[in-house]
Amino acid sequence: MAQDYFRALRDVALVINSSLEPKEVQHKITEQTAVTMGCKACTIRLLDTTGHFLLPSAAYGLSDTYMRKGPVEIKRSGLDGEVLSGKLIHLKDATADGRFQYPASAKAEGLVSVLSAPLMSNGKSIGLIRVYSSVERDFSDDEQAFMEAVAAISAIAIENARLHHALRNNYELLAKHAYSVYED
Repeated sequence: MAQDYFRALRDVALVINSSLEPKEVQHKITEQTAVTMGCKACTIRLLDTTGHFLLPSAAYGLSDTYMRKGPVEIKRSGLDGEVLSGKLIHLKDATADGRFQYPASAKAEGLVSVLSAPLMSNGKSIGLIRVYSSVERDFSDDEQAFMEAVAAISAIAIENARLHHALRNNYELLAKHAYSVYED
């Protein structure tokens, strides 16, 4: 069983390494993670610039209705606050756990158990990754270790993609400026 997760982690790493486009990388992470863990869905949510909200960044297996359920406000979601503090959190039944911000939406979507891991970069949380199961389940130690490993390499990939995007934009601005100076 653990050997399967090593292979799956290798596959996730290969997927992550295949692109520097943030949206593409994140979508591939959510799909690969959900499929590997036998879950209905997976999401990545990243902190906004204020640090008060988690914004949807990528999702696999969830309806548009669920994704538009409302803002994920950290102070109203005990679960997300715990995860962002650096903890891996498992809810056996999200629809009955007061820490989950939208239990009615989860029930309508057919979501039961969730496993959430923080995306940490340089000791700071930048967001979280979460898998959703359509049945009540306990996640094994191997699954939890896999989720933590995916979160760790995903955070690195997200930060690398962000840096690449910023560098590309800066390069384009400098090139444009240099060209306009050259023309004058």
